[in-house]
Amino acid sequence: MPRAARRPAPAAPAVLERARELTRPALAEAVGGLHPWIAEMAAYGLGWADPAGTPDPGGSEGKGVRQALAVLGAEAVGADARDAVPGAVAVELVHTFSLLHDDIMDADALRRQRPAVWKAYGTGPAVLAGDALHAQAVSVLAEAPGRHTGAAVRHLCGTLNALVSGQAEDLRFEQRPWHGPGAVAPEEYRAMAERKTGSLLGCALALGAVLGGAPERTVTALDRAGRHLGLAFQAVDDILGIWGDPAVTGKPVHADLRRSKKTYPVLVALAGGGETARALAPLLSSSRPVDAASAELVAALVEESGGRAATRDEARRHLDTARRALRDTPLAHPAARELDALFTYLLDRTW
Repeated sequence: MPRAARRPAPAAPAVLERARELTRPALAEAVGGLHPWIAEMAAYGLGWADPAGTPDPGGSEGKGVRQALAVLGAEAVGADARDAVPGAVAVELVHTFSLLHDDIMDADALRRQRPAVWKAYGTGPAVLAGDALHAQAVSVLAEAPGRHTGAAVRHLCGTLNALVSGQAEDLRFEQRPWHGPGAVAPEEYRAMAERKTGSLLGCALALGAVLGGAPERTVTALDRAGRHLGLAFQAVDDILGIWGDPAVTGKPVHADLRRSKKTYPVLVALAGGGETARALAPLLSSSRPVDAASAELVAALVEESGGRAATRDEARRHLDTARRALRDTPLAHPAARELDALFTYLLDRTW
């Protein structure tokens, strides 16, 4: 099946760079407070350095979405962006720790087009670095100035529990069948993704609001908006995992299919039934490794059955829900507009 012409990548919203510049000094200080070897691995994981610890101007730092959400969360409730910095640092450290551990659990050898931390330094050291970043995230937030620190730490800890629960479910899904009794239903996958991906995006927005002194009702609304954004984000990532351009993803084409990873496009294709689903089931359930030809066939069948289109619709539904949550909450208008632009950018980044 011929591939659609690749659309130009949307321009990144200015808030991503603005938040990075605001957060970077405190983030560097937090990383610098770790054991030197751990700090070296963290710097590599963050895209700041190569495996020898030398500054790497070509390394990718990622988009910095979570720190931008924290900054906008504070500004959206009328607070100074600087109030959000401890929250922005905390969520960036948590995100980095989760990537280090996820790459090990998923046996992903590449991250942002270069070896994952566990491939560059070893599995044990990468686990240790992730643990250190986890602890440092809580420490940074606990030491934040102001009278809202306790609420912020409680929110982060609740998010950490949700994130771990989501990852546990994702791993358990690997042991469950593709179809028949015990198969993973699309709604189960959605619940897992809300915990694994949505919870941290919701936390980022909420922490900015908490540190900015917002009332609980506003914090809850922003957390809900971020969770739905996370579900939209995960849906887009699932499309990338099957049909993504390696130049964008940093991973081989059909990466998720080659690993037999259960993702929304495949699950919804199977749940739809019909002739295409019946053709998919034996391909996915085979004990043989998924080779390039099989992956190409599975991708074509999933698309033919509507799995790709359904996942795009899923992303758009959650984006619309996130936007409604913002519209229904009294927010400072410039920040609300920047949030809306950021939401659109995240959805449009692959198609």
